[in-house]
Order: sequence, then structure tokens, then C-alpha cells
Amino acid sequence: MSVSTLAADQSVCSPLPVLGRDVTVPLVTGGEVTYAALDYAASAPALQRVWDDVAAYAPYYGSVHRGAGYLSQLSTDLFENARRTVAEFLDCREDDQVVFTRSTTDSLNLLAAALPAGCQVFVFETEHHASLLPWRNAQVTYLDAPRTPRQAVETLERALADRDPHGPALVCVTGASNVTGELWPVQELAAAAHAHGARIVLDAAQLAPHHPVSVADLDVDWVAFSGHKLYAPFGSGVLAGRADWLREAEPYLAGGGASRKVTRREDGGVDVEWHDTAARHEAGSPNVIGAYAVASACKALTEAGFDTLVAREQYLVGKVREGLADVPQVRFLSLFGDDAPRVGVLSFVVEGWNSSHFAAALSAEYGIGVRDGLFCAHPLVRTLLGSDPQTQGECGSPEAAPGEKSLNAIRVSFGAGTPDEHVERFVRAVRELVTDGAQWNYRTEDGRCVPDTSA
Repeated sequence: MSVSTLAADQSVCSPLPVLGRDVTVPLVTGGEVTYAALDYAASAPALQRVWDDVAAYAPYYGSVHRGAGYLSQLSTDLFENARRTVAEFLDCREDDQVVFTRSTTDSLNLLAAALPAGCQVFVFETEHHASLLPWRNAQVTYLDAPRTPRQAVETLERALADRDPHGPALVCVTGASNVTGELWPVQELAAAAHAHGARIVLDAAQLAPHHPVSVADLDVDWVAFSGHKLYAPFGSGVLAGRADWLREAEPYLAGGGASRKVTRREDGGVDVEWHDTAARHEAGSPNVIGAYAVASACKALTEAGFDTLVAREQYLVGKVREGLADVPQVRFLSLFGDDAPRVGVLSFVVEGWNSSHFAAALSAEYGIGVRDGLFCAHPLVRTLLGSDPQTQGECGSPEAAPGEKSLNAIRVSFGAGTPDEHVERFVRAVRELVTDGAQWNYRTEDGRCVPDTSA
């Protein structure tokens, strides 16, 4: 569907209200402008609906699970209802557990700590570090970056065919790339994993805010995601899925809440009986507000309708791609090709520009927030750039000479709260910077490119 066709549907073009939508920032060239937050892939702004729900609950804040008072009982109900809301949002199976964590990274480290002895882990080099690195105590096979969705499935099938068929195995895969935004063939990868006796965990950090995620339909064993990418405030995450490995593992943290019964032994030690529910891995006083915020975001996205949200995102992706199609200096990064289905995440390089310099100019001269670098996915970005690990050049100097490989990239990302004007300003800014250059001088400070205000 073309941008003009999507624009004709006014329901597609209405962003959801988010915090910070009216915040203004100073420009180095003078004056102020409304901030264009185009770094959703790192952290999305909180939905106004979520913030309002949290504010309404805040006066009733109380201890959870063990308090006898009214506010404690209210908070306990709210916490456990949030768990059920998340389970419904993910279309979990009846006997799945929903564990509240701090983030996707925390969720995957929790699962890594719960792996059975001798577990083999298979992970593509294209993963975010949150799903690439937690498996330190397992036998890990890192798979090369595929260039098509079908190749991804075939690569996994070959690797699984060579594994020890008698031991446990886990596949870890992203739902949508945090670098290219491309959607991965999760259902097909899950089928391949299960056909070879392996389980699969889905890193849905970039998928859940943009697309419906059904544990049942995708047939994945676990899903992990972060609240701060799902339009909720920082500090909350989810690991949802099969209970057996979690129930059999030592608690992720030892302490109150995880233990059902603790008794002294005659020899002076203690015996502990741990919970076999999600509480087993939620020791300590839980982040009730974080869990409630995640549940509120799940409700808000469900009520807004993912069909509408997806259509709007594709409209914005089209505005960026079409707006920069005739700028040959801009090259978008992709594994599966420019036409591959994707969420609102696009990474690119600009010929003749240091990526940090370009991102700094977008911020200082246009009030646009993007990200530059390797996006906590170093192997993937280096594969896409065809460059070896190096230190980025000094600000103001080209990142790579003509004909050489870029060392870093720039990422623009958006979502349910992004107004058209922010994307239009971004396209205009990129075109102007490529054509006219920066209006200001910049310098390197603590490894970052910043406006030079010494003159």
C-alpha cells in the first residue's frame, strides 16, 4: 500500500497520546522546536494512558502478598491481575507462567540460569546482545547471519540436525530486528526447533510494541519483552512461557517471596522450600507499579487495535523510504532486502559522514533524537556494514573515505505515538544535511560528537 493510499485513511494517521509530545528543546542555531523522539527502538515514550493509570493507583500503593491491610490487598490484586492481563496480551497457554522481571535482558538471563544441565543453545549472530550473551553456562552455537527468511530456517535446521539428540536444547531468536526492523520467520523457526526436539525463546522486545504476539499461534516456548519499549516507564519486563524448566531451576534470586517455607536444622543450617509458581523467580518486594504499567500498556495497544497500529507504522516507514529514495548518499541496511516486512526501525549510513556527527547535527540543528553506533548488536551491524571492529573516527571527519566501509550506522525508529511532522522533519533534515552540510561546528567529547560552543 502506498503512502498516499494510507494517508487517505485518517484512522491510520492518528498517533496515540504519549508523554513528552509537547516538550521543546533548544537549537544550537537559535530558538526552540518541539522535540522529535525518533529513538523508539531504544525506549518508547510512555503512553499518556499508562501514566494516567499509574498516577491514579499511586495513592493506593501498598505492600504485596503478605499485608493484611486494605491497600496491601488492593496492591496484591492489582499485581496478580497485571499478570493475567499480560498472559492474555500474549495469548499464553493455560499452564504458562508469567514472571515479572526488570527488562528483556533480565528475562533472558533468568531463563539462561534455568537451563537444564548440558543444554545446547543455538542463536544467530544477528541477535541483540540481550539474547546473544546470556548463555555463558551453556554450550552455544552461533549461527551465521542469513540473507533470506528461508535461509534462516535452513541454517537452523542444519545446526539442529548435528546436535546431540538426547540432551536439552534451546533456540533463541528475535521477532523483529532492532537494527533493520525486519520481521523474522518465528513460526517456521519454532516448527524447526520442535521437529528436532529443541525449545525456542522469542525476544519480542521490538516485536511486541508493533505487532500482536501469540505464544499459542507462534508455538514458542517462551517470550521475553521490556516495558520501556512497550510504552511503559522504565524498570519492568516479562518472561512468559512454559513452567517446567523454571519450576525445576534454582530461584533466580534467593530471598523473601521466592520461599514458601524456611526452617532451621539441628546442625545450624536452614532448609528452604521454594515456590513452584512465578513467585519462585520474583524474590524481594515486586515492582508493582512497573507490572501495572506494563499491563496498562498491553490494554491500551489491544484497544487501539494492532491492525490500525501496523498500518500507521507502514505509512511512516513509507514516508521515510520514499522521502529519501532519490538521495544516493543514504544507504539503508537490510538482511532480507528492502521490501522485507519490518516494524518502524530503519538503520542507514550516509556517504561522507561520520555517523556520530550526522546524529549530533540532527539533534542540535533540528531537534531530532536518533541513535548512532552499533545498537548493542555489534556482530550484525558489522556484517551489514562489511567492516571490522574499529574505533569511530573523530567528529567532523568522514567516517570512511570514499570507497571504504562505514564503521557505524544511524538508526531512526518510531511507533504508535509518532506524529507525521516528526518523520517529515527527519526526511527534510537528512536531505538538507546531505545537500548543504551542517550549519555548526562539532567536536569530540568523551567519545561523543557535540556542538562546539567554545567560539
